Amino acid sequence: MVTTAALLSSRQSFRISRRISRLLRRRNLSSTSKSVIQELDERGFIAALTSPKIHQHVSKPTTIYAGVDPSASSLHVGNLLPLLGLLHFQAKGHQSICLIGGATGSIGDPSGRSTERKALTPEELAINVQGITAQVHRFFSTGSAYLENRGIEIINPSKGKGKAKEQTESLVAGVKVVDNYEWTKNVTLLDFLRGPGKLSRVSAMLSRDSVKNRLSSDSGISYTEFTYQLLQAFDFSHLWKEHGCRIQLGGSDQWGNIVSGIDLIKRTHSMSSSPESVALDHDYHAAAKAENSPSGTRNKESEIVEEEVEAYGMTIPLLTTSTGEKFGKSAGNAIWLDEKRTSPAEFYQFFLRTTDEDISKYLKLFTFLPLHEVDTIMAEHEQSRSQRIPQKVLAKEVTELVHGPEGLAKALQITSILFPSKIQRNSAGLSDIYKTLKSQDILDSFEGDPRFHKIPFDDIHKMTISKLCVVYGLCKSRGEASKFISQGSLTMNDRKINDPRDIIRRQQLIDGKIAILKVGNKKQLVFYLE
Repeated sequence: MVTTAALLSSRQSFRISRRISRLLRRRNLSSTSKSVIQELDERGFIAALTSPKIHQHVSKPTTIYAGVDPSASSLHVGNLLPLLGLLHFQAKGHQSICLIGGATGSIGDPSGRSTERKALTPEELAINVQGITAQVHRFFSTGSAYLENRGIEIINPSKGKGKAKEQTESLVAGVKVVDNYEWTKNVTLLDFLRGPGKLSRVSAMLSRDSVKNRLSSDSGISYTEFTYQLLQAFDFSHLWKEHGCRIQLGGSDQWGNIVSGIDLIKRTHSMSSSPESVALDHDYHAAAKAENSPSGTRNKESEIVEEEVEAYGMTIPLLTTSTGEKFGKSAGNAIWLDEKRTSPAEFYQFFLRTTDEDISKYLKLFTFLPLHEVDTIMAEHEQSRSQRIPQKVLAKEVTELVHGPEGLAKALQITSILFPSKIQRNSAGLSDIYKTLKSQDILDSFEGDPRFHKIPFDDIHKMTISKLCVVYGLCKSRGEASKFISQGSLTMNDRKINDPRDIIRRQQLIDGKIAILKVGNKKQLVFYLE
């Protein structure tokens, strides 16, 4: 059964989607002449490039890779930028490779960390690799459909430009997902020391920010973590040789590791073509100098090495909010791409809560909207900030990109239930939707959502609401629940809870079965009480 609110939401969603589609289809024709590097730079994607020669290099089809370590069974929104970078390259006719760190994940990258990562068991690592591999494939599948639905031309070098179905299928099929465990599992310690180890200089390894920061900390750095940069360099070298990969993409904290890979490639190539010229200390000193340049002064096009071998690196800015917090957290919790850990509705709400200070930057980074259209949207926003048009566009675009049209539809349906608009409230301030909402609608909408609990009414009818909030994770303690109640921020079915000793009564339930508990607008629980 479809509710009135759902119909309103669907119509509004359709209007916004149609508007976005028109905006995207009126793309500036001159943008087609831009290289992928130029386009990404204009969107604020690029923090640094290892060489200006990369601009000329991408004028013809090339191969790029980005890696993710399987420290969890799911990626989170902080991983989106590298994946989006690969999608931009793939859509422009280049070959993208996503590397899953089945080998490096067993060690952990020390970059950006003050302590050593917790070691994963082989079983945990295998589960994480499997989960992330499936997730990456799904991302490029939904991403390609997202591009096609918005009329964005996909360039296939062998077929030219076009929006035909085979072009989209080519994008999906063309993205490679590899696991570095496959080419490291049979490499012995002696093999590694005689290969990458012999071609690496300790002075350069010590100069990396990730190493220097840990050496100056109380925890120090283990030999295992110290050698991580060699393993990542070995990955780039392997992909360069076996897959023709010429570019590595990573976060700003990966600069040293990327440079290590370029150095190893050039040294290996130099050794294979001219054994007597293995020692290229100049490269290491140049890399160290670039690595140690003050933050913010490193040239975007720092020339790390001057060799004829084509191997390049580009880094993405480490994304923070306008308040200086690390991007990707909500109330201290990670926003996962796995819908079983973060529902599409929670995902949608995360982006919908983007501040005015961040919204322009996020629209450029996380969507494929043409930049002049972003400017138009932001100009409209200045005229009517209360409508939060840019935030709605951002939330819809990213949710569809990650979870597909079905996930977006579900997110909009749940949003209309959890956050009824003002026009849906009666004179007493209560939402009219709750008078007509049916329990089956809730069951259909929230199935699989981690905030949803289907339990017998007899199990909780004598439990106080404050205790119920603690048992199901809405509050950390009864004291916190009492605090929220005293502040008037804890509600059930749009009614404020005034007493921590209150219990849920059958006559208070929506359609006799549903209880929606909320703390403000950020945390919710939904109970289906049988």
